[in-house]
Formats: sequence, structure tokens, C-alpha cells
Amino acid sequence: MSDSIASLRRKLGSAADLQAVVRTMKALAASNIGQYEQSVLALADYYRTVELGLGVCFRGAGRAAGIGDDVRAADARAVGLVVFGSDQGLVGQFNEIVVEHALASVAKLTGKPVVWAVGERIHARLTDAGLPPAGLFGVPNSVNAITPLVWQILLENGQSAGQQHATELHLCYNRPLTGSGFAPVTQRLLPLDEKWRRQLAAQLWPSGNLPEVIGNGTDTLRALIREYLFVSIFRACAESLASENASRLAAMQRADRNIDELLERLNGSFHRLRQNGIDEELFDVVSGFEALTGPRRQP
Repeated sequence: MSDSIASLRRKLGSAADLQAVVRTMKALAASNIGQYEQSVLALADYYRTVELGLGVCFRGAGRAAGIGDDVRAADARAVGLVVFGSDQGLVGQFNEIVVEHALASVAKLTGKPVVWAVGERIHARLTDAGLPPAGLFGVPNSVNAITPLVWQILLENGQSAGQQHATELHLCYNRPLTGSGFAPVTQRLLPLDEKWRRQLAAQLWPSGNLPEVIGNGTDTLRALIREYLFVSIFRACAESLASENASRLAAMQRADRNIDELLERLNGSFHRLRQNGIDEELFDVVSGFEALTGPRRQP
């Protein structure tokens, strides 16, 4: 009996310690979600500014040769796909969902793309799925660490140097949904979407002071496209990190509920065993008392 009670005490202690860890991870995940969502919101104004600049360039220069043209010969241009995943576990089906979506996206592309993985776990899953990445990037652990990652991706893709050729570039990541949850998306950054270009060129300037491009319009357009790529990749990474932490938060919430149920069962078993032990001890006392006070047999 004492061994069983001691064993239950150990299990209760272990479950309580585990619950403390789970709740700490819940708090960290909730905090991380907030900072990544705030970073996405902070990008909105800058992204709007870049769009306005691109619209001016598109109106003034029309179609710039070699920049964002529609792909006419896929085999003559490199096709890149960046897949954002996680470096850590406890994220539920986060990596599985984005890998499945990435495979579906690859099936729609002409030719086999060069894949870069952001995260060791997504790298392993892509390899197991028959789509081995050509490169691996570490997942940022804070908002400040996203910028170096973006520049690494741009350098790897050859866009930061402003080459003359256009590369087809796609991003695959999980995007947070309104309220809760996330969904996988694929975003094509290059070549620039023709419909989007026309929309930017047709939008009205927000003030009465009309802008003009000074100097080489092609160089200005290239610089704005690099900024557009930077902001787009930064936002995709931040949204992926927010989704990862949302998935981790949901997993920790499920774990917390399960631990609560386990603690309730263990406490119930512990109290039952303890009460049974007390009842047996009382029964022994009563039995001994009755044996001592009962009538004695005559010799």
C-alpha cells in the first residue's frame, strides 16, 4: 500500500513539473506571436511606400527589359522555391501541412525547382518526400534575426546584386488566419505579376504633388524591386513564425488540458488509496479494541 502511494506521489510531482514547463512554453509562444504580428503590421506602411514607387516607375518606364517579365522559357531561367518550416518540435502538424502544400505547388511548376528550406525539420521532411533542398537556412529566433535571413535568401537567389536575368521565385509558408489557426500559401514573387503591375501603374498618387523619377529609371526600378522582395520575404518569414508559435500554443493548450485530466485522475487514485489505508488502520484498531474488551472465556 505504501509503495503504491509513494509511486502516485512521484507521478503527481512529475506531472506538476511537466505542467509548469508546458505553461511556461504557452506564455513564451503567446508572447512570440505578438511580436511577429506587430512586425507584420509595422511593415504595412513601408510596403505601401514601395508599391507607390513601383507604380510611378511602371507608369514612366513601361515594361523594363529583363525585370519581372513573364516566363517564356522556363528551362532558361532558374526556378526557386523557399519553404518556411521550424527548427523545433511541439508544433503539431505545422511542418507536415506546409510540406504537403509545397509538393502540390511544385507539381504545378514547369520543371523541377531549386528548393531552399528554412528550418531543419522542414529540410528533413522535404528530403523524405523526394524533394531534397539545395540549401538550409536557420529559423530566426526573434524579429531582429529575420533581416539577416532575408539577405541570405536574396544573396542565394542572386537578386541582391541586381543581375540582368529574372529568376522565378516562389515562397511557401503557413500564414495566420483571422482569429486562430493558419493555412499554407504559395506566393510568387518573380516574375512580377502583370495584373499587379497594371494595378500599381493605374493607382492614383495620394497627394497633389506628382512624383517623377530622377536619374536612371531602370536603376530606380531595380532598387524598388529589391525592396519589394525584401519586404515580401520578411513578411512571409514573420507570418510563418507567428503561425509556428500559434501551432505550438495550441499544442501546449492541449497538453495542459491533458495534464489537468491526468492530475485529476492521479489525485483521485491517491486519495482513494490513502483513504483505504486509513480505513484498514482504523479497522485494525477497532478489531484490537474489541478483542481486548470482549468477554473472556471461562477455563
